[in-house]
Amino acid sequence: MDYKSSGVDIEAGDALVDWLAETENQKQMPHRERIVSGIGGFASLFRASFPEMKKPCLVTCTDGVGTKVKLAAQYQKLQGIGQDLVAMCVNDLICTGGEPLMFLDYYATGQLRLDEAKVFLASVRQACIDSDCALVGGETAEMPGVYHDRDFDCAGFAVGIVDEEKTLGPKLVQKGDRVLGISSSGFHSNGYSLLRQVFAQDMDQWVDRLLTPTALYVHLARELRKNTELHALAHITGGGVENIPRVLPPGMTWKMKAWAWPEAFLEVQKRTKMSDEKMLVTLNCGIGLVAILPGKDLDAAKTVISGQGFEFFEIGEIQ
Repeated sequence: MDYKSSGVDIEAGDALVDWLAETENQKQMPHRERIVSGIGGFASLFRASFPEMKKPCLVTCTDGVGTKVKLAAQYQKLQGIGQDLVAMCVNDLICTGGEPLMFLDYYATGQLRLDEAKVFLASVRQACIDSDCALVGGETAEMPGVYHDRDFDCAGFAVGIVDEEKTLGPKLVQKGDRVLGISSSGFHSNGYSLLRQVFAQDMDQWVDRLLTPTALYVHLARELRKNTELHALAHITGGGVENIPRVLPPGMTWKMKAWAWPEAFLEVQKRTKMSDEKMLVTLNCGIGLVAILPGKDLDAAKTVISGQGFEFFEIGEIQ
């Protein structure tokens, strides 16, 4: 009896790390000049000097993909799950007004299959590049008996930077500010315990739409900060529109204005008979990010959003 016969293949894990390091395009990796040591060691070193900031603050966040991984495993479609993982972290991070610096991932499975793990990690790496975020390390765990068949789980950890004097959030939000919704790419990575039941009988017809990866909003947020007097951003995840009050100061609320939901969300409502109110606090209903800003900057914000390839919806006002 040895470790491999019990279900853990150390050589496969080493081969995956070697593949990731060997296939890394150093010219593409963001913040390459700051990485002292990255993938392959016990920990990563990252130069942290930001003289252009008066009060630099590190921004940290962590998240997963939820039970969307169950659907990806069932259909063996892992091509977008890595982007989901990165997006769920960096889309939270930018709500502070910060910029992503680095990312680490955790991938756990019952049996490490190199071809599947490579698809997942390739998706993580590309999403990091698309988010100007360096992939500096991670962990692959092989845990037979905990995960069965092709089941797996993943978690992500992002670190960013923001000048404390330029942070977004409740301190900036004012009465009369406008609430602008920015389109999602679909269901993103929330509500899948429900969605897998809703579409169970005809999943083959819906699986590709359900596995559409979460949109990345890093570049959009940067352009909004540059071109508008942006006050707050809210990432619409689990809880739907209930994420918006998290960026409002005490004593303020927002008056919601209805918007047209994409067809897939209307189909969920049709099948579940959920009320509009229940839908709005369960799923993103077509909006993945919300920007709060003065009315005078509304047109400029719309131009930025359209220029980044997203749709916009005027969904309310701060009261």
